[in-house]
Amino acid sequence: MKKVSIVTPCFNEESNVGPLAARVKELFPGPGPYDYEHIFIDNASTDGTQDALRRLAAADKKVKVILNTRNFGHIRSPYHAFSQISGDVFIPLAADFQDPPELIPDLLRKWEEGYQVVLGVKTNSAESWPMFAVRRLYYELIGKLAEVKIVKNNMGFGLYDKRVMEELRKLDEPYPFFRGLVAELGLKTAQVEYFQPGRTRGITKNNFYVLYDMGMLGIINHSKVPLRLAVFAGFFLAALNLLVAFGYFVYKLVYWNSFSVGIAPAVIGLFFFSSVQLIFLGVIGEYIGAIYTQTLKRPLVIEKERINF
Repeated sequence: MKKVSIVTPCFNEESNVGPLAARVKELFPGPGPYDYEHIFIDNASTDGTQDALRRLAAADKKVKVILNTRNFGHIRSPYHAFSQISGDVFIPLAADFQDPPELIPDLLRKWEEGYQVVLGVKTNSAESWPMFAVRRLYYELIGKLAEVKIVKNNMGFGLYDKRVMEELRKLDEPYPFFRGLVAELGLKTAQVEYFQPGRTRGITKNNFYVLYDMGMLGIINHSKVPLRLAVFAGFFLAALNLLVAFGYFVYKLVYWNSFSVGIAPAVIGLFFFSSVQLIFLGVIGEYIGAIYTQTLKRPLVIEKERINF
């Protein structure tokens, strides 16, 4: 019998963890080709999520729970849970039902066909159209910048063979961008399309900072293009500045008595070039921050408690 590991990161999802565990259990009804485990990793929730998880684990030994000492973020905590799997495959599944559990049989069928990675790709979403459009624009951008092929409109939901985690453990990443690392492996990959439903309970925890962090991590971990753009922009703006200066010089020679430059061009130019410098200092800062995080070598999470392992 093959074993499937379902992994659900959660933070303040008291109203969702119970229904989700029940929905997953319905997909594995007793004797069959697959056994399963459902791993919940909680990022120090401040509502009743931890108590709800303890009750679920007490009632069903297939539910396994990791409770973190504090909130270790949306990158490190799920990745730590992936490294704790005991199944032949693992499937990240969001607690808010935006990753439809009903798609799991389709993912398993593709895996049985020989694919080591099966990615769920959103064709559309119940979220607001501006947010969906921004996501699509980001995926287009990272697709052009990244040195590896990162599948568009995949948020990490999918199926991954246990070999994926075996290879990722060797990398020892302290702040891993999971989707990019999977793309780095180059394993045989299939795609399953789906419509992403809206959240039915609770509110999203993906605020602007979380989305920005994930977006920048995907770019700086897999592309040096932003740094090279800074170099190209420097050369281009320097050449443009020389041309403008030469044009002003010639114009002044021709119209010596009537041409007055004034202070406006100097002020506008000063603020423009200062803004460009700040933007690229920020880009360099992101890369330095990534290097700093790598050198710290801190653990992904510190566990407070684990149940049913």
